[in-house]
Order: sequence, then structure tokens, then C-alpha cells
Amino acid sequence: MSKPAGTAPSGAGGAQAKFLSGNLFRHVSVMSLTASVGLMAVFLVDFIDMVFISMLGKAELAAAIGYAGAILFFTTSFGIGMAIAAGALVARALGAGEVEEARAKASHALVWGMIFGAIFAAVVWVNLGPLVRLLGAEGETEALAVSYLQIIVPTLPFLLVGMMGGAILRAHGAARAAMMATIYGGLVNAVLDPILIFGLNLELTGAALASVAARLTIAATALRPIFKSYGGLIAPRVLGLFGDLRVILAIAVPAILTQLATPIGQAYVTRAMAEYGEEAVAGMAIVGRLTPLAFGVIFALSGAVGPIIGQNAGAQRADRVQAAFRASLLFTALVVLFMSALLFVLREPIVAIFGAEGVTRELVFLFCGPLALVFFFNGALFVSNAAFNNLGHPFYSTATNWGRHTIGTVPFVMLGAWALGAPGVLIGQAVGGVVFGGLAVWMAMRITAQPLVLDDKPAFAGHRRLTQLFNARR
Repeated sequence: MSKPAGTAPSGAGGAQAKFLSGNLFRHVSVMSLTASVGLMAVFLVDFIDMVFISMLGKAELAAAIGYAGAILFFTTSFGIGMAIAAGALVARALGAGEVEEARAKASHALVWGMIFGAIFAAVVWVNLGPLVRLLGAEGETEALAVSYLQIIVPTLPFLLVGMMGGAILRAHGAARAAMMATIYGGLVNAVLDPILIFGLNLELTGAALASVAARLTIAATALRPIFKSYGGLIAPRVLGLFGDLRVILAIAVPAILTQLATPIGQAYVTRAMAEYGEEAVAGMAIVGRLTPLAFGVIFALSGAVGPIIGQNAGAQRADRVQAAFRASLLFTALVVLFMSALLFVLREPIVAIFGAEGVTRELVFLFCGPLALVFFFNGALFVSNAAFNNLGHPFYSTATNWGRHTIGTVPFVMLGAWALGAPGVLIGQAVGGVVFGGLAVWMAMRITAQPLVLDDKPAFAGHRRLTQLFNARR
């Protein structure tokens, strides 16, 4: 199974394992920056949504966005987990030179993503009221958050198609194509927001409808280059679908559990912040919009670094796997230092944009100061998760993420809130990230130093025999 150094298998449809050669820091930089441009296009629209809603001068609307954001984070995390599975399987197949197998994996993962996404969306939709109340919303704020979510949540399957399509493109090294899909979605949202929110006076409903249009756009534009440049998809068959279900779930289930830890931890933080009133929740909502906008490059790391590690793991290039991990950590440190300095310089204009006062202003200033630097440890956790997911240890991601968002969040937030009030909630959350980010890096370094024996992992045992059987029957 091993490949000569520098070999880049290629096949039909332009498929090529491009990460088996070339400068790894450059690969990490290009993949992360291009992926983040697309992500930040969406995050920027969310940020503008918050600005528009703040301009309406109704505190309950801003608070409703904060509560709804926690639920949407929860549903989006499900999509991220499925996208990780699709990207990892396609990247490893390409690294091993199995181009047709990569097409099959992409096709089957997308079908299962639509099915599971529809089921998950339905479960969340019928429980929106209890979920929003669980976060601490009450009265008019609760009603506004639920009405907003009732419009957006049913489109989760389309968001999954867009996210998984982007992951498949990145597995091929098509970072620009994946980026453009989210940029188109962001542009659609940005154009429709002012028209619907102000022009038609729909307020939160208008913002929700704009988000729905953006999700549909991302799904369509993510699939197009797969068909145009990478051989398209295969027509799924029952035997092939169920044959690949096991290996998809072997990565997707722990990846979904990993991703769900973040919104559940954030839900606890939201609940803790709700004790200090709507101003505190509004401040946290602003920080929640600023974080991905400022650190979109870091959020993109898991999806961007995964294909680099996956292709080299598939080609049995342990040396390049280790080098890719180190390059990713260096890239994370440089990005966090730069963005933290920029946030500190811009903290006054940011506060002015939102008209933030009192505790809201205090929380924004706190984030634009020392807490931004601590985000390096979140980035380190993202990079480590990419290594775990692509090297046959997806449950390590689950363990470190759940640890970070349970014992790495609850006691630290409780202590911070007791000592410092609302600011202590954010400080406690950040301290927990330092502990588990460091732990994840230590674990990942040990794994990358070991020989690559992916085929011997329990999660993949017997999969090659199943694949050969089902391929023979296609």
C-alpha cells in the first residue's frame, strides 16, 4: 500500500492527490485561507445580521438572535461531523490512488447526509420551544427565537449537502471551488438581508428567509464543480449504500459527537450568562459573531488540514503527516497573534457599531483584549481533531472535545461567574480551553509519531473486503 515519496496518484475526472508533494506550510496556508474566505463570507453576513437587528433598537431581538445562534450552532455541528467523514474517506481513497472508490464514498456520504440531516432537523424542530427555554429565554424573547428557528431549521439537509460538498472538494485539493460556494451563499444573504429586514419590515423573519436562500445557494454551488471537474457522483445502489454506511458511521458518529460537544458547552455558557440579564446575553451574542469573523481561518483548520493529513496517511507518508501537524500549529499561532492585535486596535469602533454600553461593552472589550490570544488553544484543538479523524482515532476527538466542553467548561465558568460575574463566565470558558487544547496537542503528537497502520484499526477492519464484494455486484 505504500507509495514512493512525492507520488501523486491521479485518475479520471482530474482527481489527483496533490498534497503528497510540495511545501506543507504552503498547503496548510492556502487551504486554510481559501476555506476561511468562504466561511467568513457567511460569518460576515451573520455579523451584519446582528448589526441590522441592533439598529432596530430592540434588546429582545438581539437576545433572541443570541439564543437562536446557540441552537443553530448545535444543528450546524451535526453537519460538520458528516462533512468530516466525507472529506476523510475521499482524501484517503485519493491518497491510495483509488479514484473510483473516492467517487463512491462521496456519493454515498451525501445520500446518508441528506437522510440523517432530515431526521435530525425534524427532531430539533418539534422541540424548539423546550430547547430555547432550556437556554434561559423567556416571554417575547423566547417567542422571537422560536419563530426565527422554525424557518431555518428545516433547511438543514441542504446545508449538509453544501458542507459535505465543500469537504469533498477540499479532499480533492479544490480549495477555491469550496470557497466560492460559501461566498455565493454569503452574497445572496447579504443582498437579501436589508431588503427583507428593512425594505419589507420583516425584522427577524426577514433575516431567517435570507439565511434559507443562502443555504440553498451553497448546496447548489458546492455540487456543481464536483460534476464539472471531478468526475461527478455515482448512482447510489442499495448494496453500495449499506456497504459504506459502516465506515461512514465509524468516522461520522464520533465526529458528530465531537462537534455537538461545542454547542452543548456553549448552551451552558449561554445559560450562565442569562443570569446577568439581556444586556449580558446581547454582549455574548456580539462576541459570538465576532469570534468566527475574526478567527474564521482557525475555524477552517479542521476541514483544511484534514485532506492534507488524510492524503499522506493514505499514501503511508508518516514523515509528511508529522510535518503537516507542526506546520498547522505554527500557522495557528501566527494567525491568532495577528488577529488579536487587530481586535485590540479596533475595540472602540466595534463597540460603537453596536452602541454597546454597560456590561455589553465590558464583555466586548474583554474579548478584544486578552481572551483573543487564548484562542490559540482552540485552534490547537481543531488541528488535533483533524489528525485524530484522519488517522483512525476519531473517538479521541470525541473525548477531548467533550472533556473541553464539560469538565473544561462547567467548573471554570461557575468559578469565574462566582468571582467576577458576567466577565468571569467568558474567562472561565477560555481557561478550560487552555487545558484541553494542550492535552489534545500532546495526544496528537504521540499518534503522529507512530507508524501508520490505518487498515488495522478496529473502525476499518474488514472494510476493504466489503468494498470489494459490493464493487463486484455494482
